[in-house]
Amino acid sequence: MLAELKKRLIKFKEKLEQSKKQKKRSGKRGIKKEGLQAVLVGFTQSGKSSIMKLLTNTNPAIDAYNFVTKELLLGALNYEGITMQVIDMPAINSEYCDFGIVNTADTLLIVVSSLREIDEIEKFISKTFGKRIIVFNKADKLTENEKRKIESYLKSRRYNFVIISALTGENINELKEKIVQSYDIIRVYSKEPGKNPSERPFVLPKSSIVMDVAKKIRIPETQIKEILIWGPSSKFPGQKVGLKHELKDKDIVEIRTK
Repeated sequence: MLAELKKRLIKFKEKLEQSKKQKKRSGKRGIKKEGLQAVLVGFTQSGKSSIMKLLTNTNPAIDAYNFVTKELLLGALNYEGITMQVIDMPAINSEYCDFGIVNTADTLLIVVSSLREIDEIEKFISKTFGKRIIVFNKADKLTENEKRKIESYLKSRRYNFVIISALTGENINELKEKIVQSYDIIRVYSKEPGKNPSERPFVLPKSSIVMDVAKKIRIPETQIKEILIWGPSSKFPGQKVGLKHELKDKDIVEIRTK
């Protein structure tokens, strides 16, 4: 009888402990996905929180203790007129990691400081669908020869990657650009005749055409006289195109009216 009671007590304690862990994992959830979203994933002391600070100007807890990040941290990355959600996730191998958010992220920023960590992290995220960017951190501790070897290896595996330093800020803008490019969007700048292009772009789906820009500016098709294009989709600066001309990222469009 006593032995049976002890077994029940042990099972009860196990269930209670499991329930506590589940509450810890879910207690700070509820981040609503709004627009474009990137999630930082990696092991403890990988530099995720420092990268989060550089990308979003938030102030996450940063110290030498393992698993210091126990809650999701949400920030906003503003880059060239585009605003994106960035989430700093607790260590991928900790009980606090929210795989619900990892699974639905548009882009996963896989933060590592050694090549072996890539395959180790991949075991945790193998069923996710978000686009991946390998963020090789701590470049300040690498020699130029080591950087070349890492770059050669990552290229041979066809990874989308960037080698950065969260300490010095090396290549942070390149990381921001790669985050933007990971989404199925393009940035298109409008231009009035005789003036400079707008500072803020229109954010459009890939394969958008000039007509989509005209709709954004609210210019009726019947009022359009001619269209000039500068940028990646033009054969030469100021090329004349039609309304069905397909645009590319960072194009400049000038629509002249009658």
